[in-house]
Amino acid sequence: MNRLLTAAVAGAALLAAAPAFAAEYATVKLEQTVNAPIDQVWAKVGGWCAIKDWLPRLAPCAMTGDGGLGSVRKLGAQGAIVEVLVAQTKYSYTYAQPTNPGLSILYHGTLSAEPIDKGHTKLMYTVVWDDEPDGDQAAKDKDKAQRSGAFTGALAAMKTLVEGK
Repeated sequence: MNRLLTAAVAGAALLAAAPAFAAEYATVKLEQTVNAPIDQVWAKVGGWCAIKDWLPRLAPCAMTGDGGLGSVRKLGAQGAIVEVLVAQTKYSYTYAQPTNPGLSILYHGTLSAEPIDKGHTKLMYTVVWDDEPDGDQAAKDKDKAQRSGAFTGALAAMKTLVEGK
């Protein structure tokens, strides 16, 4: 009985000492059809620092690395937004934001392109983040709406950049 009580107390102490982790993950999934072949689309918008062309509020973009896995881009006038390239294919990349103060605990984004047919491409932007730090549901909804608006605008800017309209 003593051993069981000691084990229970030790287990409870470990649980109490463990950090509380109440992450809640939110996602935004957006897409945009572009009237151009995939190679033309990706050449215009798919470069690791091409973000400065279609999301100009994040310019300039300073890159370290060769543009492949592990490359880092620092965005904005002071380079305050740091993103690490964590996955890459011929027509996609995924990044993580590991150290940005004021942003969510976890934040990943993916830009990808898929051919629809020879003259049309589907661009997709997906963002995943921990919105638990936002607090109440109204704040979470506002955050999601702002991110959705920002990346809807980014996809529209990519379309315009490629199609030249």
